[in-house]
Amino acid sequence: MMTSSRRAVLAIAGTALLCSRAVLAQEAGRTYRIGILAGVARQAPHWVAFFDELSKAGFVEGKNLIVDWRFVGFGSENAAALVAEQVQLAPDVLLPGAAGLAAAQAATRTIPLVGTDDDMVGSGLVPSLARPGGNLTGISFMATELDGKRLEILMELVPVSRHVAALADPTSTGRPQLDALQGAATSRGVELSIYPVHGPEEIAAALDGAQAAGATALNVLASSLLYRNRKIILDRSAMLRLPAIYQWPETAEEGGFAAYGPRFTKVNRQLARQVVKVLRGARPADIPVEQPTEFELVINLKTAQALGLTVPPSILARADEVIE
Repeated sequence: MMTSSRRAVLAIAGTALLCSRAVLAQEAGRTYRIGILAGVARQAPHWVAFFDELSKAGFVEGKNLIVDWRFVGFGSENAAALVAEQVQLAPDVLLPGAAGLAAAQAATRTIPLVGTDDDMVGSGLVPSLARPGGNLTGISFMATELDGKRLEILMELVPVSRHVAALADPTSTGRPQLDALQGAATSRGVELSIYPVHGPEEIAAALDGAQAAGATALNVLASSLLYRNRKIILDRSAMLRLPAIYQWPETAEEGGFAAYGPRFTKVNRQLARQVVKVLRGARPADIPVEQPTEFELVINLKTAQALGLTVPPSILARADEVIE
């Protein structure tokens, strides 16, 4: 004979199953809309990874997903105008990109926002990672900690250097972070010079100034602006024979001397999983802001050879990838 408690368990299980089927049926018959502001083409590997992750979860463009794509430049006015366009389309989720996060928060408190930033708490976008509140969640890159770690690695890679330059975007890296970097360099007897840049037109002059001042190594600090203009930095640092370390492992694979941080494609897959949670009904306020969990050290020995550098064996042994 079935007990009352057993019947209750089965009833709850049956109800859960019916609800699950109802949700799946609703998802299968509905077309979702996401808005994206990005500074690179959709063919970029990290965006290919993003859409691949969405498709694995059952959200496929052209079937049950509409994607409104906008290219956003560096100006805040441009970002605000593009965000306003996206808000008018009333997407289920808006990904405003680093350049458009503040504008998106100002434009809407109801449309779910999923974004990335070097430091979401430090920049004031969310009050805490665990409880973001409001309508924004996403990925925070741990930029402050990783900029310092990259400085340590760079000083190991170029131990003879007594003067290191840091290329910084003031909108991404604040004075407390720069002071922490200064302290880390000073504790090791290394002079650190900070070169702020506000746009791509200032990058080459900053690098020229760093070399003229005697810098013999370069830490490219975490920044959307600097990443999007990495070709300028790669070419200029090569011409100046200035060994540089970068935020994304992919940049070392593109010719940079070294890189340490999360892989961009993996971060965008992580971002896609956050989007899926929202599309399935979760509120951004209830979705903790995530941080990358995997970090890769990539050393490009081809570039090291072109710079006339010998990488210490201890660093090579720790590297996740060595490009020969």
